[in-house]
Amino acid sequence: MKNLKLIFLVLLLSVGTLSAQNKKNVIIFLVDDLGYFDISHHDSDFYETPNIDKLAQDGVDFTNAYVAHPRCLPSRYALQTGRYPARAGIPARNENTIKGKKFYDNEKTIGQAFKEQGYHTFFTGKWHLGHEEDEWPNNKGYDINIAGGAAGAPNSYFFPYNTPKNPKKVNKKGHGKILGLDEGEEGEYLTDRLTDETLKFINMDHEGKPFFAVLSHYGVHTPFEAKQDDVKKYRKKAKGMTFEGPEYTEKDGWTKMHQNNPTYAAMVQSVDESLGRLVKELKDKGMYDNTIIVFTSDHGGLSNRGNGNNRELATSNLPLRAGKGHSFEGGTKVPLIFAGAPITKHKVIDQVTTNTDLYPTLLELCDLKTFPTEHLDGKSIKNNIVKGKTEDRVLFWHSSRARLKSTGDNYCTVVRDGDLKMFHFYKEDVYEVYDLKKDQSESNNIYDAENKKHKELKKAINLWRKEVKAAL
Repeated sequence: MKNLKLIFLVLLLSVGTLSAQNKKNVIIFLVDDLGYFDISHHDSDFYETPNIDKLAQDGVDFTNAYVAHPRCLPSRYALQTGRYPARAGIPARNENTIKGKKFYDNEKTIGQAFKEQGYHTFFTGKWHLGHEEDEWPNNKGYDINIAGGAAGAPNSYFFPYNTPKNPKKVNKKGHGKILGLDEGEEGEYLTDRLTDETLKFINMDHEGKPFFAVLSHYGVHTPFEAKQDDVKKYRKKAKGMTFEGPEYTEKDGWTKMHQNNPTYAAMVQSVDESLGRLVKELKDKGMYDNTIIVFTSDHGGLSNRGNGNNRELATSNLPLRAGKGHSFEGGTKVPLIFAGAPITKHKVIDQVTTNTDLYPTLLELCDLKTFPTEHLDGKSIKNNIVKGKTEDRVLFWHSSRARLKSTGDNYCTVVRDGDLKMFHFYKEDVYEVYDLKKDQSESNNIYDAENKKHKELKKAINLWRKEVKAAL
């Protein structure tokens, strides 16, 4: 009898271990400020991204993926919470937001959702949510946090990361300081270091648990700094290319018209190499087919600046209109690729989706419990990924803190319903409507105050603003 009990106990433990091993791992590979057309897979002639291209060719490539806001902090809030940032008064403040905080105390992040369901959780890189440690990854569901804090950008991409090349540009408030990377080698590059830290985590003893990891690169955000050999490569490449028309055009402030910044191109190459190293490690260790990889960006590329502003710009998002900061396509449309488990063949999907959807989607792909009362605005796209079908989706954007001088964007609320996209520039009470199927560059405003569908869109905007108590 004792022997039978012992055998039964061993079988139970074996089943438990097997069950843990069969759970899918997850890696979110998040790039900062990378535009939809900043990868060669999306027909860029200047940038070279063979590893991203390969991931897209092996996985599911979304052609209508968006972020919930065209700036870093609100977009990251949406990814972590599955909620529109307007609900929390982000990026402006409203009466429902706890002063100085980016999260409500009762909000459950995607990291917390995975941790509570038995995952070993990890975050490295740009967090940019909250100035106090109680809002940082280590207190928001991540067992391990490396370099994730208040910083929105590094002072330098080369070690030591908190010492800027130009001392006049140091962030005196300390919000640019990256914590936890005080040790390193002189000349070490930040994108490589964050990749190293992620590979160390993957190879850790997870004690039988599956893992959920977020590699959140500071690249390709400013300051523009890259390895000199790579910069020289793209400087030479740019000289051999022909660019038609002017470098800038006066629209939405000033718009950069060409992809020809060699330092930015070298930074794009560095994150591509990072992805290549990550995928290779997973394949070498036999983990690739059991790991869901999500590749995306937090918003469109930095392509615009306000009138009178001479800041250096990174890229061109053409044929999309505008870029970072703007709710036009260039600011909100991003690459989104799912690869690894459970992808069995390449698909190109036109499903309209936004980064609030990653929260419920990844939970469902891992056969875990979802939290509809938490990720209020997230909708699972699991069926779209697995079956390749598309369905109707209505999306909203709200920009309540315009940066007319910095990036040239204006206050607005936006709704996309089908192929129609309506803007309400509420300070001036001006409406614009674009048919994205015919006009992806949003150059032909077809707004008609008497049009029945346009009236419905106006009503939808007003009802949604009331629902989320959007700051105006």
